[in-house]
Amino acid sequence: MSDEVKAAGRTLLTRFASRLKFPQLFTVALILFVLDLIVPDLIPFADEILLGLATLLLGSMKEDAVPPGKPPVKDITPEEEGR
Repeated sequence: MSDEVKAAGRTLLTRFASRLKFPQLFTVALILFVLDLIVPDLIPFADEILLGLATLLLGSMKEDAVPPGKPPVKDITPEEEGR
């Protein structure tokens, strides 16, 4: 693979992981899933399916799009009746 393709893939993966709620946990689940596909087991595809579903679940948990800084202030004071 050329260096340009590796750099593009790394940039895409970094952008995707930066939006996740738990990027380290997603990475661990993804590594375990790939290792589990390589290592043979007694019940074929049972644990691969569960780890794949867990990885998809973690990958779908996006961080809420809240801009940095202070959250908006809510005005909860009751209105005066004389107005």
